[in-house]
Amino acid sequence: MSGHRKLAAILVADIVGYSRLTSVDEERSLARVRAIQSDVIDPALVVHNGRLVKRTGDGALVEFRSVVEAVRCAIEIQDAMHERNAGVADDRRIDFRMGIHLGDVIEESDGDLMGDGVNVAARLEGLAAPGAICLSEDAYRQIRSRLDVAVTDLGENNLKNIAEPVRVFALNVGASAVPELSPAEATLSAASDKPSIAVLPFSNMSGDPEQEYFVDGMVEDIITAFSRFEELFVIARNSTFVYKGRAVEIRQVGRDLGVRYVLEGSVRKAGDRVRITGQLIDAATGAHLWADKFDGRLEDVFELQDRITANVVGALEPTMRKAEIERARRKPAENMGAYDLYLQALPHIYRIQPDDNRAALDLLGRAIAMDPNYAPALAHAGWCLVQRITRAWEPYGDDDLGQAVFYARRALAVGSDDAKAVVLGGFVLVMLREDYVAGMDALLRAVRMNPGSGFVNAMAGTGLIFGDDPETGLRFVEQAMMLCPKDPSFFSYLTMTAIGRLFGGRAEEAVEYANRSLALNPEWDSTYWVLITAFTVAGRPDEAKAAARRLMAVNPATRASIYERALPMRNPEWRATVIQSLRDAGIPD
Repeated sequence: MSGHRKLAAILVADIVGYSRLTSVDEERSLARVRAIQSDVIDPALVVHNGRLVKRTGDGALVEFRSVVEAVRCAIEIQDAMHERNAGVADDRRIDFRMGIHLGDVIEESDGDLMGDGVNVAARLEGLAAPGAICLSEDAYRQIRSRLDVAVTDLGENNLKNIAEPVRVFALNVGASAVPELSPAEATLSAASDKPSIAVLPFSNMSGDPEQEYFVDGMVEDIITAFSRFEELFVIARNSTFVYKGRAVEIRQVGRDLGVRYVLEGSVRKAGDRVRITGQLIDAATGAHLWADKFDGRLEDVFELQDRITANVVGALEPTMRKAEIERARRKPAENMGAYDLYLQALPHIYRIQPDDNRAALDLLGRAIAMDPNYAPALAHAGWCLVQRITRAWEPYGDDDLGQAVFYARRALAVGSDDAKAVVLGGFVLVMLREDYVAGMDALLRAVRMNPGSGFVNAMAGTGLIFGDDPETGLRFVEQAMMLCPKDPSFFSYLTMTAIGRLFGGRAEEAVEYANRSLALNPEWDSTYWVLITAFTVAGRPDEAKAAARRLMAVNPATRASIYERALPMRNPEWRATVIQSLRDAGIPD
């Protein structure tokens, strides 16, 4: 029986030079591709409602409900690949070419798609440069006024086995997708010390004007939820509701309200079911930073609002952290309160260097002396001491250990409603092997408090991985990677993923993630012990020795005995495996 014909948006993608990659090292290439599928492609398809029709070794055929969703998905994947390929040697890069077409297809009984719609998309993919996306004119018409993306007109092209010439457009994505800001637009990001956001009135998609009150009330609740985050500057309801019922241009809204970010969306209510959609837009560039939809019952509406808030704050968190650091750098050191001393410490904390660690502890100590119950200062002081102890920057004794534990327990006591204080308190207790039960309970509680925080997920995941629960820890670290794909410390997330994969018995995958981390930051010596151990466990001793030589070049003071004292893993068998691997690879005692 023949299939049925329909109009569909089709995306075809393949990996450039896949045969070359697999001929050099088939096993590792396959592992890298699998990681990309699980970390980049599959989540993007979920967000943008893509149906994976079929997957080949080096490519995929995907159907979308609209060209807009197909293009957004393609851009998200290509931008993510641009980030992942940063610093990777040319002969090891994994680049995708993509083609998108809107056309007739025939859907077979097994879900496969056939016909000219698929054939044109496949030919367009073949025209695309590595890392690029090509669209047919039929597809381009659907997005030209709806997405702010730079486009190159490639003119009409004769495609193999396609009767008529097809006009082709190439989207400029990756690094070239970010337009330069005009001076007026650039000032938006500096208008406030805090990231600023406006929540526009959501569209009522219910088909019932009587539901406007419900939609407006929901938006007001979301604004209130954002206002609880002291890191955010939130435009009040009365300012944003002047746009209700008006067609608006997001960049103009940003200029009018003096904000960097705009959240817009819609609500559909049918009976006891509710669907909320939202998208976060950079008002300076028009770039879409995040989009998602949330479905539930009417009784779940407050949970849906919380999920939207958590996801948006997670998308903005690296920017919030940067804003706090920049503000601290501009602040004079004299006559500062505890909060300002804490802000002054932040840039030192995040550099993770011995001198900065001492400076941070001094500032945090002054903040605590000024306000002994200031949870952020207490929690971060404990974290700084963990850095000093676990990285063996300088000699430490029982006083340092006791002080770190005191800070952690005090932060947990006075900051029980602050997810960052809770996660750092738990992190200290686990990493110093002081109290695994209380520490891991705090880590899990912090994620429940703020599941949309990349920082909270990353710290909780790290503590759980070292606390001998790599499966749960990996889930949190991978969530942090999804929430904060542009975090400057993204390399550390990759390192923690490598550790989790190693402790979970997947040494080859650990090698892949450790190498990806080193490609972003080859000076991060903590990654090398993971790589050396993973190579050893995978039966690749020569590569373990090569990694050891790289580690000694980065940090000549490295000693296996230092790692033996400092590494915080709970599982004694893994501790022994790591130390023996370092010694076998040539790291001196």
